[in-house]
Amino acid sequence: MSDLQSILKANKAAFERIVPFDPVTDKLLPLDFTKTNSELTDEVLAEVRVFSGYINDKLNSSNARYGIGGYAEQRIVYRMNPIFSSSSTALERESAIETESRTLHLGIDIWGKPNTAVIAPSDGIVHSFAFNNRPGDYGATIILSHRLQGVSFFTLYGHLSLNSIKNIQEGDRLSRGDIFAEFGIPAENGHWPPHLHFQVIKDIEGWSGDYPGVCKYSEREAYLPNCPDPDLILQMNQYV
Repeated sequence: MSDLQSILKANKAAFERIVPFDPVTDKLLPLDFTKTNSELTDEVLAEVRVFSGYINDKLNSSNARYGIGGYAEQRIVYRMNPIFSSSSTALERESAIETESRTLHLGIDIWGKPNTAVIAPSDGIVHSFAFNNRPGDYGATIILSHRLQGVSFFTLYGHLSLNSIKNIQEGDRLSRGDIFAEFGIPAENGHWPPHLHFQVIKDIEGWSGDYPGVCKYSEREAYLPNCPDPDLILQMNQYV
């Protein structure tokens, strides 16, 4: 276990939940976006309206407030979007060159209603933010920097509303429990059903307003140690 993982685990009582959640009254539904889920047909994944309907039906039929899951999950949900393909040039795409796509998810997704509040889990500073507006990307994104027991780390919040980045500045200070963002709608969240991508990052590696949330499976040994399990902060999976 890395130093950061040990520190997060040892300080679990110090973190605020990043979405409004009462474990007594609110139900969490695990959502599986791997190849084992036969319901994820091309028709479901090809259109955000249909995909949103699929998720809403799952939540409603289970009487769940949120859907959750995804860390270190090798997903098929990205197969319909070229942003996750390694075939980056027109020639590669036209030639159907076999390359490895990005499929391994590095954060946890919390699926819910648009405008759901996003809460700072710990004291932090706005490191950077951006509107990553390619279809399939994060949309409105905020990265916070934190320091705990002398160790610095970052938390990334993707698929937010544009209002979330409207009145913030790099260097703004946040206190644990501050509401600072909200889930976005598809037009502003990268054209996804409303949800939050939450990721912990040890070394931001010079990125600003962005950091890979999905990597190639072959790159897992490079990315997973730098992006430890977000549930060390969330502490929500125990209620699934």
